[in-house]
Amino acid sequence: MSAGPTGPDESAALHGVEAVVLVGGLGTRLRPLTLSAPKPMLPTAGVPFLTHLLSRIRAAGITHVVLGTSYRSEVFAEHFGDGSALGLELEYVVEQEPLDTAGAIRNVAGRLREQDIVVCNGDILSGVDLPGLVRTHRDHSADATLHLVKVDDPRRFGCVPTDSDGRVTAFLEKTDDPPVDQINAGCYVFRRPVIEAIPADRPVSVERETFPGLLDSGARLQGHVDAAYWLDLGTPAAFVRGSADLVRGVVPSEALPAGGSEALVLDGAHVAQGAAVTAGSTVGPGCAVEQGAEVTGSVLFAHAHVEAGAVVERSVIGAGARVGAGAVVRGGVIGDGAVVGGGCELLDGARVWPGVELPAGGVRFSHDC
Repeated sequence: MSAGPTGPDESAALHGVEAVVLVGGLGTRLRPLTLSAPKPMLPTAGVPFLTHLLSRIRAAGITHVVLGTSYRSEVFAEHFGDGSALGLELEYVVEQEPLDTAGAIRNVAGRLREQDIVVCNGDILSGVDLPGLVRTHRDHSADATLHLVKVDDPRRFGCVPTDSDGRVTAFLEKTDDPPVDQINAGCYVFRRPVIEAIPADRPVSVERETFPGLLDSGARLQGHVDAAYWLDLGTPAAFVRGSADLVRGVVPSEALPAGGSEALVLDGAHVAQGAAVTAGSTVGPGCAVEQGAEVTGSVLFAHAHVEAGAVVERSVIGAGARVGAGAVVRGGVIGDGAVVGGGCELLDGARVWPGVELPAGGVRFSHDC
């Protein structure tokens, strides 16, 4: 479901706000997909994932965005240019050495103009109400405001307790007995002087150094807690789930038509009669899905080929890759140009690296190939 255009109150709330999007990570947990493109540029529901985030930022009324880049930095500028196609003014700052989250934020400080800065991690799929986040920040005259989400199992994350007024009281590392179920969701609003006070030219952790230091100094850190959709796309399983949720309309994106659908079949793709493409799957341009094949909750990059009777479930099939007749891929990642021979079975967690050809004949794989 699309968030829709902003109303008058939202536009007023976002006057004097700009955004920073951090897209410098290596995406190692998503390899081999990220060998050919940075994680935020992977095709997600038909477009690079970053397009969904930038479109939501623009829909919220923010027009100036600075991208903090590092790995394959040139790819972002080549695709998005000056941002005008999205109604944005985009600037790029390249991180020469890893600076961690706060260090990367400090690295773009010279391009900032406004007093309130929305900062987003470029690998988080979220339905957060950005105007609402900014209003929380301003209503409490906060130095920094954190989007916090409630999760079923906070033990896997650091948790962030708040008092009755929503003020952050601590940052707690992973624990078997977390006192609250709310965690840092990777989206913030900073006053610009707070960013400028972060040490420059060295790695700085926002959770281990910046936020605890602000608390110790008596600064106001505010929590904005909601039940919005939230997903870290850092693993293949999360990536395919996020793409499917975008296609089905579970999470809003201004880059897609409202309402959602069972499948997104892009221009130049061919799905044969008798093939089934369901559960939010994306079939990229130039792809072919042959008769009797089943593609469920999966992503097929450009020119991938799924042969007759093959089953692809919760998986990513890389550009130009081929899944042979009768093969089964469940929870797998097939790298660009790889071939899964007919009759093979790849189970959850299996990854086939680019260009590798697995022989036909019913071989079962459950590891990297």
